Amino acid sequence: MRHSDRRGGTLTAEVPGSGSSPRPADRPATYREVFGVPEFRPLFGTFLLSTAGDELARVALTVLVYQRTSSPLLSALTFAISHFPWLIGGPLLSTLADRLPRHRVVIGADAVRAVLLGLMAVPGMPLPVLLGLLLLVSLCAPPFESARSALMADVLEGERYALATSLTTITLQVAQVVGFLVGGALAALHPSTALAIDAVTFAVSALWLWARLERRPAPATSETGTPRSLWRDTTEGLRFIGSTPRMLAIMAVLWVGALFGNAWEGIAAPLTDELGRGSMALGVLLAANPAGIVVGGLVLGRFVPSARRERLVVPLVLLSLAPLLIAGLVAAEGAVPFGAVLALLFLSGLGATWLIPLNVSFVQAAPAAYRGRAFGVAVSGLYGVQGIGALLAGLTAEGLLPSSVLALCGGLGMIAVAPALVSYRRTQQRTAIEAEGAPRA
Repeated sequence: MRHSDRRGGTLTAEVPGSGSSPRPADRPATYREVFGVPEFRPLFGTFLLSTAGDELARVALTVLVYQRTSSPLLSALTFAISHFPWLIGGPLLSTLADRLPRHRVVIGADAVRAVLLGLMAVPGMPLPVLLGLLLLVSLCAPPFESARSALMADVLEGERYALATSLTTITLQVAQVVGFLVGGALAALHPSTALAIDAVTFAVSALWLWARLERRPAPATSETGTPRSLWRDTTEGLRFIGSTPRMLAIMAVLWVGALFGNAWEGIAAPLTDELGRGSMALGVLLAANPAGIVVGGLVLGRFVPSARRERLVVPLVLLSLAPLLIAGLVAAEGAVPFGAVLALLFLSGLGATWLIPLNVSFVQAAPAAYRGRAFGVAVSGLYGVQGIGALLAGLTAEGLLPSSVLALCGGLGMIAVAPALVSYRRTQQRTAIEAEGAPRA
């Protein structure tokens, strides 16, 4: 399934201003300008389509596994297994986006996922085979996401990038809300239907990209004539990140915030069961957080000046975690209305828009020569910790109430992320001082 961060959008490797035209820097781009770029429309549309299909399939798989096993741990495994390919091979597989023609990478990855998901939709598929196919589907994500991010850098420039990032974040969450709600309804009827719909979305995506994307040569061969070593490119990217304090601080916030902020989704099915609700309510529960991100992203993108967004990272990270603590505590009381838990998860989503300004900090800190590999490492760690978080939440829920695990996600998360936030602010101030002392162009 397609993988995107569930707390504020997809971390992208595009560089604002790369290849920018001499338009006034202080004039924001318009939606018409962004959608006026021909190749952006299929990149945006297929991402939106497949994301909605993924979320309804994710809900269906979670319900299917929980119905068959009644195990919170195995239910959480369906969330975790889709993240592990990034942790295992993300930096290596994402390098393919720089070594092969990027249009072929995205088209091929979507076509393969359409076939695999079609097999998963076969009724009565044994659970081990189902999870094995899910792992194969997930292996397509690192090269696809890296190639898509690089293509976005090729087709967008200047202020169009900033607006496209905000737009993608908001519509991504809308797609997740729709996918969760429809997925909850379909899961109550037949999970295979949701998987079949997800297969169709990938097939449509592959055809749309094949018809509309420009054919470009592989970047690794167009400049030097011969491809470099895959391992050498990967090692250089890791070395660059390890020697750059700003990149390390940004990734620490990203990884720790996602580890604790996303872990509770792995126990969403047993949490809904504890609250006395059915499969339909599971989709509503999971949709509450991305709904908050939609509203928060609109406010942050349209009404908060760009110069102030980066200063909001710290309070927004804390805002994304504190409501989880409160929601877990009130849910454990048993008499709290389901709507109160939804409202707190919605509030957590408002805070989860911290990824938007953090994304800008990420691409500003990564030189153009390293942005693809830096992206691969960052997202590999991101999905790796999300998988680990889901598994740990499921394991903990074997001995504690799911509501208690939700509270732990928020409480421990605020403690664990504090050192990363301190490092982030310190490197932010250092970067600002260095920028002020740099000679003006």
